[in-house]
Amino acid sequence: MVYRKYKDAHGQWRWRLRAGNNKVVADSGEGYWNEADCDHGIALNKSSFSAPVER
Repeated sequence: MVYRKYKDAHGQWRWRLRAGNNKVVADSGEGYWNEADCDHGIALNKSSFSAPVER
């Protein structure tokens, strides 16, 4: 899997998490004016691996 950062049509930073088959499995859900804020969003997503799964 790989995180990819890009700028959207409004010039804001966004990220997508792509699986090995290139399908998007997660995205930022919002745009960030600062690239550093986008990086922080990626870090938060990476750190959520131990979050519980609710049904």
